[in-house]
Amino acid sequence: MAAHPSGGQKPTIVLVHGAFADGSSWTPVLERLQRRGYTAVAVANPLRGVRSDADALDARLATIDGPVVLVGHSYGGAVITNAKARSPKVKALVYVAAFAPAEGEAAAQLAAKYPGSTLGETLAPVPLPDGSEDLYIKPSLFRQQFAADVPARQAALMASTQRPIRNVALNEASGEPAWATVPSWFLLAGADKNIPLRAQKFMADRAGSRATVTVEGASHAVAVSRPDAVVTLIGRAAG
Repeated sequence: MAAHPSGGQKPTIVLVHGAFADGSSWTPVLERLQRRGYTAVAVANPLRGVRSDADALDARLATIDGPVVLVGHSYGGAVITNAKARSPKVKALVYVAAFAPAEGEAAAQLAAKYPGSTLGETLAPVPLPDGSEDLYIKPSLFRQQFAADVPARQAALMASTQRPIRNVALNEASGEPAWATVPSWFLLAGADKNIPLRAQKFMADRAGSRATVTVEGASHAVAVSRPDAVVTLIGRAAG
């Protein structure tokens, strides 16, 4: 692993995607991080439930040597909040248009805390055998809801490859938050239709964000449309 400018080991950047996306949603960010000499990995987030998804992330973190910066987008923020991030291994948390719930809160609850989210009316549920549902964004509405500042052709591919989230995951209560003890940085998407900007700012302020950056006009897919801003903030968190 590359050496850090301060003489220590450069942290590994672990990127956690959210709902309606997969690891490839981090590709523009990964390319830039690698050019900067970071080891970076976009993990597969199962999108089945907060606790089980955090357990899957913990299992992956256990295989990584040295310091880690955890980066979560959207629901991925709830997952990094519930990972065993209080381990000395994790030195920073970066929330990218992401949920940062307090104990007992759910993602759906936070999305509805302030007006502005139009996600609910765009969803297409698929019933599952256990009585729960997989939630997709209707492809015809995907760009306007999720990725308004992404080129139309690219947004159409994102709509076609989206991974569903189980409805119970969005309503599962969070555990003790990692941000209470681990330094955090927040990037806010100014034109987000999934998580209203006021809700993002509320969570950043509550978590005691070390630096909060608002990207004006950015959609929820800010890591795709504005990767330079995301990478710059990750670099600040990595130290």
